[in-house]
Amino acid sequence: MIMRYNPHTDADRQEMLDTIGVASVADLFVDIPAEHRFPKLDLPRALTEMEAAQELEGLAGENTDLGEAACFLGAGAYRHFVPSVVDVVISRSEFYTAYTPYQPEISQGTLQAMFEYQSMVSALTGMDVANASHYDGATAVAEAVIMAVHSHRSPRSKVLLSPTLHPHYRQVVRTYTQGMGLEIGGDEDQDSDFHTLLGRCDDNTAVVVVQNPDFLGQLHSQAEMADLAAAVHAHGALLAVSVDPMALGLFTPPGEYGADIVTCEGQSLGNSLSFGGPYLGIFAFKQDLVRRSSGRLVGETVDANGACGYVLTLSTREQHIRRGKATSNICTNQGLNALAAAVYLAAMGKQGLRRAAELCWHKAHYAAARIAQLPGYELMEEKPFFKEFVVRCPRPVSEINLYLLEEYGIVGGFDLSQDYPHLGHAMLLCVTEMNTLDEIDDLAAALAELTEDEVIPLEVVF
Repeated sequence: MIMRYNPHTDADRQEMLDTIGVASVADLFVDIPAEHRFPKLDLPRALTEMEAAQELEGLAGENTDLGEAACFLGAGAYRHFVPSVVDVVISRSEFYTAYTPYQPEISQGTLQAMFEYQSMVSALTGMDVANASHYDGATAVAEAVIMAVHSHRSPRSKVLLSPTLHPHYRQVVRTYTQGMGLEIGGDEDQDSDFHTLLGRCDDNTAVVVVQNPDFLGQLHSQAEMADLAAAVHAHGALLAVSVDPMALGLFTPPGEYGADIVTCEGQSLGNSLSFGGPYLGIFAFKQDLVRRSSGRLVGETVDANGACGYVLTLSTREQHIRRGKATSNICTNQGLNALAAAVYLAAMGKQGLRRAAELCWHKAHYAAARIAQLPGYELMEEKPFFKEFVVRCPRPVSEINLYLLEEYGIVGGFDLSQDYPHLGHAMLLCVTEMNTLDEIDDLAAALAELTEDEVIPLEVVF
């Protein structure tokens, strides 16, 4: 007897066809020419599992991976060291398979992990509260805008985005908030400094969003950010800051210079570098915004016997409260990535995170100094930087990157020509603790071969 999982009877199907006014299922495909509906496929013979595995391994071997190539590409996705304990913990079946807790109080392990994550994120950012969590750094910024807009008693419709906020984050903000009737601007002139936003901030402004270090790697000082926060608050608006969590191992957390909302791309904290994700949206904010928070908040308490326990204190998703009162549709989110970040922070500790950040700083500045000495290359940083910096190159970055990869097996920097064309042939380079001095010297040697007078023998393919 053949058992099929097919819930529809012939009568069900006929009823559906009658409802939409067609006689048969075939009529649904009438727009496809008959000769193309059931083409004869010239497939090779079926493979055994062993043969399929060998073929797939051969195809995978044609890829270049970062286990064999030096990487100087950042721009929002970073290669940092991940201690082995991270994968050991997140691979445990009780965490690996955990879905969002619908009966949260029986999921004490998951709730404790969220609580620890939130506590460490709050300490790292200097903020009162952190949720757990958002999809990635871009959606966290979009949720910050929505939180800010909803936080004002009287409607405010203006949102100002810094031109040096990650270009993809700005796109996601516009996508997320389309239909909300917001006036989003501030980033029209890519050549302007974020201080120009202050001239556009008024009493209709809901939030000003900046990045520090910004997308071009520039660090804005604590005093500079405090002045910005004061000016924004003078108009009753909120200040949202997107940060690199690794930089917080060295520099002042945003909570200490007046930020109201802090967001991060949490991939750097114990999550593997896979271009496209899944990543982790870190989201922290001041206490007075807690009722506007999306995502979930976990609290620590004691039960009737005085034993420590964890509870889902606040959850504003539409499945827990009335849909009209929900502030977000965050569901499963990236709980496993948040757990990885918590394990990473616990394993590294305060001193370990600082040491990793120091290595990023020193290696990046060594690389910048080497490249700045090369004829035809110009370091474009006017301000301090952490692990990323912009270099003006003597020829298009696409040509340089192809040469670096083909001739040296080096993954070059981010080509800024599309997002910041006024910078010319400019490359955003990233150096982390994972880059060895030999790799940096090899990069400098390779770039030295690519001056204006040199002819690149490789064909550039777009």
